[in-house]
Amino acid sequence: MTWDEMAPLLVEATWQTAQMVGWSTLFTVLLGLPLGVALVVFDRGGLLPLPAVKTVLGVVVNVGRSLPFIVLMIAIIPFTRLVVGTTIGTAAVVVPLTVGAVPFFARLVETALREVGADVVQAAQAMGAGRTTIVGKVLLPEAFPGLVAGLTVTVVALIGYSAMAGTVGGGGLGDLAVRYGYQRFETLIMIVTVVVLIVIVQLVQSLGDVVARRLSHK
Repeated sequence: MTWDEMAPLLVEATWQTAQMVGWSTLFTVLLGLPLGVALVVFDRGGLLPLPAVKTVLGVVVNVGRSLPFIVLMIAIIPFTRLVVGTTIGTAAVVVPLTVGAVPFFARLVETALREVGADVVQAAQAMGAGRTTIVGKVLLPEAFPGLVAGLTVTVVALIGYSAMAGTVGGGGLGDLAVRYGYQRFETLIMIVTVVVLIVIVQLVQSLGDVVARRLSHK
């Protein structure tokens, strides 16, 4: 395969990967952030101690994190079809990507929030701040550098998951590598695909590190 033949395929696959990772990142933050906050707030000694609820949430998160992505993707095929009406293509892959990333990100959110000093929370309580105010104006802002770092790790994981989705017709760079690099023995396109994935991961990680460092200095 010549470069002129490869370039359009590579551009399209890269765009599909960006769509998958972008949408799944958005949904992961919308679902994983409140879940991570709940794990902290409902814990013993938290702002609203509900140990039973925290235990249930913890079990759900642990189960979600323990399943290999390829197994999860196959296991929730009926749910994926229910949500988007199909089980193949870029839109369909967003569902398992989100389901797989939410518990992962939730744990990172929990870790970041637990690093906020107890004295900061106690000071807010002493000033009469309510639970919602403490979460929104104390915990989350104080943990923001850690949250950005956790989000960066999650996005990198999603890029890897999206490549894995190519094995079942999910589109993107993984699909390109499987269909052309593996099935048609196009070694060059396999190498180029791997290089593009590495470059994307490096860019995401570098950007996340820079943002986290600047927030920490502030």
